[in-house]
Amino acid sequence: MRRPIINMNVDKKVNVTVSPKQVSRTTVELTGMALDKRLRQKRSQAYVDCVAKLDACGVTSSQAQINDLIQAIQNEFPDLTPYQYPIGIIAKCYLGEPYEVHILDVKLDIVEHYKKGEMLPSQMDRGRGIALHPNYVFIEVYNDTLRAVTTNGDVSVIQG
Repeated sequence: MRRPIINMNVDKKVNVTVSPKQVSRTTVELTGMALDKRLRQKRSQAYVDCVAKLDACGVTSSQAQINDLIQAIQNEFPDLTPYQYPIGIIAKCYLGEPYEVHILDVKLDIVEHYKKGEMLPSQMDRGRGIALHPNYVFIEVYNDTLRAVTTNGDVSVIQG
């Protein structure tokens, strides 16, 4: 005797509740060429402006400014994991003599201003000369590349 595949008993109603813990979102981590392509994309004006504001309040930036910058980075790269973010950002310092550049460190929580000739952390020192170039607002420092960002958000990749 044949059995129906679909239950024809429509009188019974079933209530199903799903808790947020039961729902999972599948994310795909970008790697290789896909990650490189994503990091070459033009940066948003909001992100560029937020990084550029680091010089606006003197030698030390407030924790609120740093938190805003961390949020801007997260907003700029929502499809990346935190370890794919820049390990630091370096930019020309406009505070005047004796300062030359400033950096946002690897943990994205400390802004330091460096005087001419003062040693930068080893990973960041690679971007010092490029940060002083007038065409770039800031340099994103990654383990294997530098990404120079212009005022309109265009990105130039420097290998090394």
